[in-house]
Amino acid sequence: MAALPLPALHASHSGCWRRDGGSTRTISKGEAVTVAADTPQLILNAPLLATRLGYPDLAGLDLLELYAFIHPARFVVPTPKGLAHALGLTEPTGDPDVPRLLQEAAGALLEMCENDQWPEREGAWTALQSLTKMRWPWSTLLSARVRRPERAERWLFTRLPEWEETPEPAQPRQIVLEDEAVLARLAQLTGSSAEQRPGQRAYAAEAAHAFAPRERSGRPHVLLAQAGTGIGKTLGYLAPTSLWTEQSGGTVWVSTYTKALQRQLRQESRRAWPERRADGTRPVVVRKGRENYLCLLNLEDALQGGYQGRAAILAQLVARWAAYSRDGDMIGGDLPGWLGTLFRQRGIASLTDQRGECVYAGCPHYRKCFIERATRASIGADLVIGNHALVMVNAARGRDPASRPTRIVFDEGHHVFDAADSTFAAALTGAEAIELRRWVIGPEKNARGRRRGLAARLADIASYDEVGGKAITDARAAAEALPGDGWMQRLAENAASGPLEELLSAVRATVYARDESGGQDAGYALETEAAGLEGAFVEVSQAARMALVELRQPLIRLGMRLEALLEEPPDWLDGPGRARLEGARHSLTWRIDTLAAWESLLNRLGGAADPEFVDWLAVDRSEAREYDIGIHRRWLDPMKPFAKVVLEPAHGVMLTSATLRDGENWDKAVAKSGAAQIDVAPRLSAHQSPFDYAAQAEVLIVTDVPKGDIPALAGAYGRLIEASQGGALGLFTAIRRLRAVHGRIADRLARGGLPLYAQHVDPIDTGTLVDIFRDDPAASLLGTDALRDGVDVPGHSLRLVVMEQVPWPRPSILHRARRLANGGSAYDDSLIRAKLAQAFGRLIRSREDHGHFVVLSPAFPSRLLFAFPQGTPIRRISLEEALHRVVAHASGSPAVPAEDTRPLI
Repeated sequence: MAALPLPALHASHSGCWRRDGGSTRTISKGEAVTVAADTPQLILNAPLLATRLGYPDLAGLDLLELYAFIHPARFVVPTPKGLAHALGLTEPTGDPDVPRLLQEAAGALLEMCENDQWPEREGAWTALQSLTKMRWPWSTLLSARVRRPERAERWLFTRLPEWEETPEPAQPRQIVLEDEAVLARLAQLTGSSAEQRPGQRAYAAEAAHAFAPRERSGRPHVLLAQAGTGIGKTLGYLAPTSLWTEQSGGTVWVSTYTKALQRQLRQESRRAWPERRADGTRPVVVRKGRENYLCLLNLEDALQGGYQGRAAILAQLVARWAAYSRDGDMIGGDLPGWLGTLFRQRGIASLTDQRGECVYAGCPHYRKCFIERATRASIGADLVIGNHALVMVNAARGRDPASRPTRIVFDEGHHVFDAADSTFAAALTGAEAIELRRWVIGPEKNARGRRRGLAARLADIASYDEVGGKAITDARAAAEALPGDGWMQRLAENAASGPLEELLSAVRATVYARDESGGQDAGYALETEAAGLEGAFVEVSQAARMALVELRQPLIRLGMRLEALLEEPPDWLDGPGRARLEGARHSLTWRIDTLAAWESLLNRLGGAADPEFVDWLAVDRSEAREYDIGIHRRWLDPMKPFAKVVLEPAHGVMLTSATLRDGENWDKAVAKSGAAQIDVAPRLSAHQSPFDYAAQAEVLIVTDVPKGDIPALAGAYGRLIEASQGGALGLFTAIRRLRAVHGRIADRLARGGLPLYAQHVDPIDTGTLVDIFRDDPAASLLGTDALRDGVDVPGHSLRLVVMEQVPWPRPSILHRARRLANGGSAYDDSLIRAKLAQAFGRLIRSREDHGHFVVLSPAFPSRLLFAFPQGTPIRRISLEEALHRVVAHASGSPAVPAEDTRPLI
């Protein structure tokens, strides 16, 4: 294997290096920018390199783009070390050695193109012809190595397999799982050589109760099972799940909150189910919302000229991936998370199934659609791995009763309340209203190659059925009252057009008039209660409500006509046409329900408040830029609709997590399960973690870092990361402070061989940041809430968690209402303890893990200490003492002298 003799450039927070020929030298940042602008360099991750150099227009021969072309749908950590491991090359010894690796990696990848055993050869030559026309930097080097096939390659859309219709499954048999059988299945899944875990065995036996036959309609079995970290809850509930599906012939949904757990569950499920059954179908299916999947019609539009420039190159690389993808999942699936950031994430989003675009059976790729394939596969599957929002949406408005889950395991059950809060919310905002307008009318700028808008999607109905055609015409006319393109600019110029824009203008004016923050924190939305509104505002809102009524009525009429046509179909309505009408009717129902919710929201403005709901007006902002305006409604207790929609029709539901209850108290967990809303007493089960927290972990409350002192905060983070020699996860409650700390310490740490990555700073998606962090024990990662709950990094890569302060709830209008209804400060304390428990749970993931959990809080309330596992040493100490203990742990020496008898708090 020969290295590619082209210049290679690398930059980190510790400096810049360039290799030209056979020698590498250190160069200045200015020289790096100059050579990158003059001559294409071999680089790795152009957006990240551009951030390091402060040169946003950086371009070159990016090894990640080449990897995505040659090995689509293959995982690689997008770092020099990760690339070396993926290609079987020698890992670089440090930053100065990276340019050498880039040359060798380029040589190895290009050499693969000439290898007869290249697994992803099919389609490469055809894609390269298009990429050459687009002047992709790699095309010249590839053209000499990718040989033309003897036979013409098949078009991507002919290579993808078609899904097949399946009969409606029979009702599952009613069975009772015996403890002995469940434990035997558990032993089979864990393996004969695995460590016996009494807690896991007890947990599995408890989980089986959720699958018992239901005794009364509307009264499901509800199990709340708290399982401490290390219990092994995934296999614990998969044991009775797999046994029940095998004996009953039914389907179980396992629901998660994070995509990371979905991936983990897919891996673990292989112990219980084969990849495919004898008939070729998959017993395990991963399901996500439509917006996660590649839309083949969008891709075809992009490949046929809908995209230009770099976006067109992205479309070709995505097409390469689509041919080898397992399921077409673009967000958290086998599409590399870093691919979108190489071309800006909007490019990926525009290729997914956008809300309201799908034409169902009217699409020429309908029989190959990834979304339709997953939907149909889930009906006959044994296990469907979904997410909380999808489960709730399916239960609320699933098109097919057979697809509605009746046996559900909610893993990450502590997030069910949050998911229900979002799912059953109503928001009349500019962004939501313009989406509805586009669904009815179509885009104001005609999109190439796509039939959009009701009239285009249902043209045959409009010409065949007079009543249906008039309903479409009336709906199009009424939708003109909704905000159109440029609505935010018009509001800023006080030039609102139409009743909905006038309402949004009034919302904006009212919010700013009532704002008392002084605009100090532009990172948060501005909001005010939807109460005490002036008569003029109420008049505008009622005019907007009448405009929504004018739109909803023809949509209802159209839905009735579609239903009539489906009941008595005309001769020309074939199978695909029927499927298209059923899809249109489903979409209509969703929009009609949305309009009804908006009307109800507006109807209450100016009247008496409904105690079941919390209503407010908001201007959403990010870094001082407004991006949406609207009126919001949330249930005071979202578990009421959850119980009615999800629990009541189900037969068995299990909510499980390491942090369901607050200390030893189950009251909050029971209330947040929704069981009381349908008069069901849930079964309660708690299983303690097997970890020795007294020996494996230590909580350090640092008392001498002043709150609000950014230099002191940054200094503390920098010194703690140096003391632990990396392996630190830093958690922040504000993006502004995260960026400030990162900016002060990243260069210093990098010079010491300790790379620092950060959400909201590095142009890398969160999942990839975690992959990088997991892969490098010297790396550290700063982030916000997504990292507090979504990180599973067992081993030496995570040995220190640092929280910048107590995670107090943000004082929003919604929080204030719930705080008042749920016990005031006690409610706050329970929320904070849950966040602390989740954050602490990142630290110890196996029996071999050891580490420190540090909170930089001068006045950490003692009542919050119950968040940590019983037996965990907790000390209030100075930063210097904390550094001593972290250094001692990193070096392997005792952290506390034998004579130290200081009390644990």
